[in-house]
Amino acid sequence: MTVKDDLENKLMNSPRLVYADEEMIVLDKPVGWLTHADGRTTAPCVTDWLVQHFPEVATVGEMMKLETGELIARPGVVHRLDRGTSGVLVVARTVASHGSLKAAFAARQVKKSYRLLVHGVVKKDEGLIDAPIGRSKSDPRVRVVTRLGRAALTRYRVLERFAAHTYLEAYPETGRTHQLRVHFKSIQHPILGDTLYISRQVAADQSLITRPALHAFSLELPSRLGRPHLFIAPLPVDFFRALASLQSI
Repeated sequence: MTVKDDLENKLMNSPRLVYADEEMIVLDKPVGWLTHADGRTTAPCVTDWLVQHFPEVATVGEMMKLETGELIARPGVVHRLDRGTSGVLVVARTVASHGSLKAAFAARQVKKSYRLLVHGVVKKDEGLIDAPIGRSKSDPRVRVVTRLGRAALTRYRVLERFAAHTYLEAYPETGRTHQLRVHFKSIQHPILGDTLYISRQVAADQSLITRPALHAFSLELPSRLGRPHLFIAPLPVDFFRALASLQSI
């Protein structure tokens, strides 16, 4: 491994503190990290990192019961990002802020934007995907569009088109598990690198990026006097490199 590769690995594989005050912490979550333990893998968890650096978070939040019946702690967690998704993540630092942040998410008062690369050329400059999402009957890891699912809305706009791919910004108005991954697959534009939702890509695509090309770019909280409420996480190295490769073709 070269010095450059080692530096990039460190930049991509440790949480970066974006903002912190007495009520909340905002992080840039790296690729490969779980938001919290899932009882299945030994991947690093943001919650473990938080408790190490902000011990008071350990007493904030709720327990979650896994399908196995095991109870796991989720210190400070009010929303989550998939293991393969990078980007901005807000965590509560007190019991009171945990309640208020969860309420803001539930009331759809939090505005989120994601950057993503998808297969195919998206023709519309802007669009809305309105398709309910539920759990797959054949694979519990997977979510599918189904009329019996929970309502899910995603708005999007095209940022740049390439010969066989599209770079977009998406704005999920609901927070369903794997929402963007499922929605873009449903319109025949699955996310680049997402091997859970599409058959393994051709070698050319695998060389562009080895995880879902999905990044939580910004998060806007309800405005409060004297406090920042818009947070941005720049594109990580692997996503930026994939985008630059497409732009050079």
